[in-house]
Amino acid sequence: MSKKRTMSKPLHIGVYPGTFDPITYGHLDIIQRGTRLVDRLIVAVATNVNKSPLFSIEERLQMIEQELKTLDLPPEREIIVKPFDTLLVNFAKKEGAQLLIRGLRPVSDFEYEFQMAGTNRKLCADLETVFLVASESFQLIASNLVKEIARLEGDTSPFVSPHVAEKLKARFQH
Repeated sequence: MSKKRTMSKPLHIGVYPGTFDPITYGHLDIIQRGTRLVDRLIVAVATNVNKSPLFSIEERLQMIEQELKTLDLPPEREIIVKPFDTLLVNFAKKEGAQLLIRGLRPVSDFEYEFQMAGTNRKLCADLETVFLVASESFQLIASNLVKEIARLEGDTSPFVSPHVAEKLKARFQH
């Protein structure tokens, strides 16, 4: 009598890294679409001090968690939000990820992202980078532009949720 061996499906894990300062509709679009590619998506929030973030790491984590509640995700998909302050490939390996998910806006993003993907591949050959082209309605959204609009008391509602818009407004009222 032969025993039928049951093998569980391997878990596909992806990491979507960024500063998310603040999280925009463009980021949420990539998160939503990224969940179609993996079973578990880790939104990895960089503490990147070189970018001088407007919001603390704790504030950014909280905003992302809040925004994720608004997404319509399949119940079998899991999204985890984690901070990181290490080399991205080391973080991804520690988390058991096979994919790095990156969003691409107009051509200006491509050269930088291409270099990063090549460098990450040299550092960790088992880690693939997948590029998701930003949906047409989100191609011009950039966190730095959103912050500038907010700083100059402009309307950020086309780019971020009401919750994030309020955080921006409060930050610049001081």
